[in-house]
Amino acid sequence: MKKLLQFAVLSLLLLCGTIESAQAQFTARGNYNFLDFQQKPYYFGITLGYNQSNYRVFRSEVFAGNKEFDTVQSFQGPGFNMGIISNLKIGNYFDLRFLPTLSFAERQLNYTQANNNALPKRVNISSVFIEMPFHARYKSQPFNDMRLFVIGGVKYAFDVASNSNVSPQDDLVRVSANDFALEAGFGVQFFLPYFIFSPEIKFSHGLGNALIFDDNLIEASIIDKINSRTFTISLHFEG
Repeated sequence: MKKLLQFAVLSLLLLCGTIESAQAQFTARGNYNFLDFQQKPYYFGITLGYNQSNYRVFRSEVFAGNKEFDTVQSFQGPGFNMGIISNLKIGNYFDLRFLPTLSFAERQLNYTQANNNALPKRVNISSVFIEMPFHARYKSQPFNDMRLFVIGGVKYAFDVASNSNVSPQDDLVRVSANDFALEAGFGVQFFLPYFIFSPEIKFSHGLGNALIFDDNLIEASIIDKINSRTFTISLHFEG
């Protein structure tokens, strides 16, 4: 019985050694570039992106009694982003990320007038944001120099092109220069010989009311609040 037990223990140790050796060979064969980047506690990069932005519009009590406009809607406009990336590893599967970004956005408010023969009145809102996003990222197990990830975090944005300080008579709708938003997204990391290429899709939803209310302008008074919303496709180059 003692010899049988010793044989069983020895067989188990040999089996474990064989499995570990096979896993190491598979990892080395399937994740050549990943192993190099895995040794780095932090790294930097650049990001380029395309965005579509609009507002979620909430009507005010004044809207029900107004006779000038039937509807007010927000339509998406195109824009683009460019920024830098700072990434800090927390263990094997988590990252903390800071991505200061310059973002150009275009949004539109469309007012359908009560007179059906009249053309809709359009208010274009152009913005140039300095954005400060802080994200946490969770990554999957790597496979063949590739891994999936999800992100979540918060973002502060300051609009250097905001019309918040102009005269109410010059703009029908004025928006605040400051905005806070929640962000969530997902993407894929591709570990290349010299850098990590990561396409990413991200959604942002503003938390605060971006509207500067004005009783003297019907276009502003029929809206109670507007929340910013942005859909972004980004290409990250890190290493």
